[in-house]
Amino acid sequence: MDSSRIVLRGILLALGGSLVLSVNDMAVKALSDSYPLHQVVLTRSIIGLGVVVALLAWSRGPRGILSGVATRRPGLHALRVSCVLLSNVTYFLGLAAMPLADGVALFFVAPLLITALSVPILGEKVGPRRWAAVGLGLLGVVVMMRPGQGALQPAAVLVLLSALAYAMASLLTRRMGTTEGPLAMSFWVQVGFLLLSCVMGLSVGDGRFGNSGNPSLDFLLRAWTWAPPGDWPYFLAVGVAVSVGGIMLSQAYRTNEAGLVAPFEYAGIPMAVLWGVLIFGTWPDATAWTGIALIAGAGLYTLWRETRKGRAVAAAPAGGPTEEAR
Repeated sequence: MDSSRIVLRGILLALGGSLVLSVNDMAVKALSDSYPLHQVVLTRSIIGLGVVVALLAWSRGPRGILSGVATRRPGLHALRVSCVLLSNVTYFLGLAAMPLADGVALFFVAPLLITALSVPILGEKVGPRRWAAVGLGLLGVVVMMRPGQGALQPAAVLVLLSALAYAMASLLTRRMGTTEGPLAMSFWVQVGFLLLSCVMGLSVGDGRFGNSGNPSLDFLLRAWTWAPPGDWPYFLAVGVAVSVGGIMLSQAYRTNEAGLVAPFEYAGIPMAVLWGVLIFGTWPDATAWTGIALIAGAGLYTLWRETRKGRAVAAAPAGGPTEEAR
């Protein structure tokens, strides 16, 4: 495949993965008022693991499942899974106490961290025009953060920590991409979520530490509650979206430079605004629309610039697999 098509495919995968993962964010936000985090994570990981195993069986045959998840780098897998778990837990706890659009917008310092850290960690080169486009996206994020209106609260600090952990996981994905595949990486992440949710359920699942009055702590420590059929679609959406979206983003980072892929994750911000309108009844004001315009403009310019130049890296440098899932 020629370089321009590799770039275009990577961009489309990043956009598609971000849109799919926005469904995950919406569903988790909807569930956070009634269910504990460990219940959401357990359900999500079971569904996600089923999706990954089904894809492995389809692509390799039933006998190839074990070989498909085998790894040559267990240490890096463990480090990456730890970063993904930290990112997810802190993100969801922060999101429980913030409006959806605000939390998602704040999280999107992560692509900027990826772009910046890809230079010293991966040795990638980011040109001045791409830096300018990322800067424009950062300006949009700042606008949506509404400086001076209480953005730096404990929930926001959790989301910022999530963004840093996400950036590190994404860079590890690229680092590992030459020896690991996206399905193997997704499999081990889902196993990590499964173990974490079981530990949380066994230790705090009776709800004895719940009812603190803090939305984040209540989401973490609330007792297990059996879901009525009306909430099942949300649990299903969480499991499917996180698997499919994570695999798409993994493949995008696996075949292209991290600094190229990262800006297109900004598509999650306008999607968060859309879900806020449709599901939670929150309509964005002029400030929110200004931030969306800046972020979308930066992404569209980068898309035009990169496809026009036909520039890409066909394989990851010295190392690594793929994937990320919020």
